[in-house]
Order: sequence, then structure tokens, then C-alpha cells
Amino acid sequence: MMINQPVFTVLLVEDEVADADLVRIAFEESRLLATLHHVVDGVEALRFLRHETEAFADAPRPDLILLDLNMPRMNGREFLQEIKRDARLRAIPVVILTTSDVERDVIESYDLGAAGYIVKPVDLDQLIQAVKGMESYWFTVVKLPQ
Repeated sequence: MMINQPVFTVLLVEDEVADADLVRIAFEESRLLATLHHVVDGVEALRFLRHETEAFADAPRPDLILLDLNMPRMNGREFLQEIKRDARLRAIPVVILTTSDVERDVIESYDLGAAGYIVKPVDLDQLIQAVKGMESYWFTVVKLPQ
């Protein structure tokens, strides 16, 4: 008998198309039971979360947000501040997924309410392993808010 496993919803906030494609491939390769949605910056992410445009009218509430720090219009820090001020959205865990390994970025991200910080691996196999680690932690071990 097959047990139906839950499908999780992940919102990827990433301005670099190549990086977003790598994350998508890593999700597919890891066979993660998650639906991945992609937006290009913090402004679009807020519109997605708040259903502010017709394109996002039926957008699902994500179980997890993967957030790049360095983006145009509204960067990851500004987005993190905004989402943590919103009572309807602040419980959604936000994990930073960025190329920066600068200590002040790590500290500032946690200070702003990030639930985790991952430096993007440059190698696809390492990225797949990182995604599998996220799956194990966020979707198996941790109890997420409904």
C-alpha cells in the first residue's frame, strides 16, 4: 500500500535565471515532494504572498521561502524586514540561499528573522545535496505552521 506523502510549496525569490534553473533542477533531481514557485525579487514575492495582482490571485501560501539577498528593486534584506512585519506572513520560514559567505550578511539575516542561511554551492551535485538536506530538515523533522 502506498502512503500519500504531503507536497510542500516552496517560493524561490531569485533574480538570476540561471541560479533559479539550477535550484529547479536540484529539486527535480532530489525527487523532493515539493512544488517550486519562482519570482524574481522581493516586490514580486510580496505580490505573490499577498495575492496583489491577477497573476498571483490563486498563489498558494508557501511552506518555505528560499531567498536570495542581492536582487534589484527590493533586495532580500528589505523583503525579510517586510515579511516579518506582516502578521499574516511572519510565520513562514525564510531560508537565505545566496552566494555571499560574508559573516555580516549571515548575522544580519538571522537578526532580521531568517530561519536559516545556505551559501549556494556552485556545483550541481552539491546543490542537489543541499536541497536533500533541506527536504530532510524542513519537511521531515520540523513542524511547520499551517
